[in-house]
Amino acid sequence: MQDGLYVALSAQIALERRLTTIADNVANASTVGFRATGVKFEDVVSGLGEKSVSFASTGDTYLATAAGSLRETGNPFDFAIKGEAWFGIETPAGTVMTRDGRFTMLETGQLVSIEGYPVLDAGGAPIQLDPRNGAPEAGADGTLRQDGNLVGALGLFDFTPGANFTRYGNSGILPPGAPEPIVDRIDVGVAQGFVEESNVNPMLEMTRLIAVQRAFENTAALMRSSEQTFTEAVRTLGSK
Repeated sequence: MQDGLYVALSAQIALERRLTTIADNVANASTVGFRATGVKFEDVVSGLGEKSVSFASTGDTYLATAAGSLRETGNPFDFAIKGEAWFGIETPAGTVMTRDGRFTMLETGQLVSIEGYPVLDAGGAPIQLDPRNGAPEAGADGTLRQDGNLVGALGLFDFTPGANFTRYGNSGILPPGAPEPIVDRIDVGVAQGFVEESNVNPMLEMTRLIAVQRAFENTAALMRSSEQTFTEAVRTLGSK
């Protein structure tokens, strides 16, 4: 009978993590470049044969790979990635991968993210523009030109977030290793004057949120019922 309580408790822990993940996705449904978080659970079996008991694991998070829709802004310092790649920015925590291409140019000519972090080229160096020549023109491959002269290129990188990845800010991801620069790939490019919206489907996430809340409540009710049955059994056996 106690095994049932432990199984229900493991289910509640799993549901709580799922609930937290869905709530974070909903909160970032309008965050530029945000990729939704998913959770994958597995059965953890204790014991052998007829005495085996199956529990729910605490779950591993993973990053949803579907791209968000592109929204035109007309801002020459806004960039969206076409294909599976990431921009690189230099932060106090190290190189961070992001799909948020809302950049700007400082008075010094340095290209920075919306948070003020330097944007990196394929070699991992900060991109330096000429502040006297205004906004650059970006090619489909990410090359940047001012007054027709090549002045740099946006770094596009590939990496594997892995399970239980670490976020930086809202849309940034800390890579577990050194990201690989992408060169000469026709399936990856840059669109200037666009940003990528979050890939979260708010209606779907809200539906999941309601379902998880109901499952959590049902599990709690089952635990209360099991505990009451156990208490009554002990009381009955103790009176004999």
